[in-house]
Amino acid sequence: MLKEGKSRHAQISDWILEEINSGRLQTDQKLPSENELSEKFDVSRVTVRRALQTLEGSAVIYRSQGLGSFVGDNRSPQTLVRLTDFSEDMERAGMKAISHVLHGANEQSNAKVAEMLNIEIGTYVYRIDRLRLGDNEPVAFDTTWLPFAYGQLLSNVDLQKSTIYAILESKYEIPITRGCYRMSAVNADIAIAKHLDVEINTAVMLIERTTFTLGGKPVYYQKRYYRSDKVIYEMRLEREDRSALSGKELPLKEFVPVFYDKH
Repeated sequence: MLKEGKSRHAQISDWILEEINSGRLQTDQKLPSENELSEKFDVSRVTVRRALQTLEGSAVIYRSQGLGSFVGDNRSPQTLVRLTDFSEDMERAGMKAISHVLHGANEQSNAKVAEMLNIEIGTYVYRIDRLRLGDNEPVAFDTTWLPFAYGQLLSNVDLQKSTIYAILESKYEIPITRGCYRMSAVNADIAIAKHLDVEINTAVMLIERTTFTLGGKPVYYQKRYYRSDKVIYEMRLEREDRSALSGKELPLKEFVPVFYDKH
């Protein structure tokens, strides 16, 4: 079953990708169990688990505790090369970052939030709404949902002067290990337009982000609306030796927000 020249877990990953790309495995369809894959490829469950972790890290599949692994949707989010928070982005742009916390309270999770945080619908989460300023001008508005346990660590913290990343990592030693972003264009509704000081139905950039800590455990799900006249995203690719690239995509070296002022 396994071919020469590739690691065992890589070949399992390739087989699953082939099943998905061929249509034999559809979005949200359950994958064979770890035991079934272990028997199919004559490998240990540790090897199978490593293959599944690789695919999960690339958002090709998602795993639900106690239920198994499932095929993700066709618009898998791109894991960014450099994982930063708003303050770091603004500092890089040479702008002064300020955050105004407009809301912070516990609430029951809806279906979308529950899915992204891998919890049951209706489970209590902590929600934070923030207006993000750059040099005292509105740049972004975001809503962040955290599992209850993480949210309680932030309930009495001044998020106008610090960031979620900084608090969790420095104060509680909870590392942010990866994040997946999904970008889309939407029209600002009444609330978003008011926060960003733009006209209703102005096109804004929506970035949905899910961040994870060790073990692939979700730390928060966030929806951030950027003013399209204040920020763009810039991508940098580097072409390596042609022989090394044979059959491969160009490596993504950098993908970061660039802030600017048109006035």
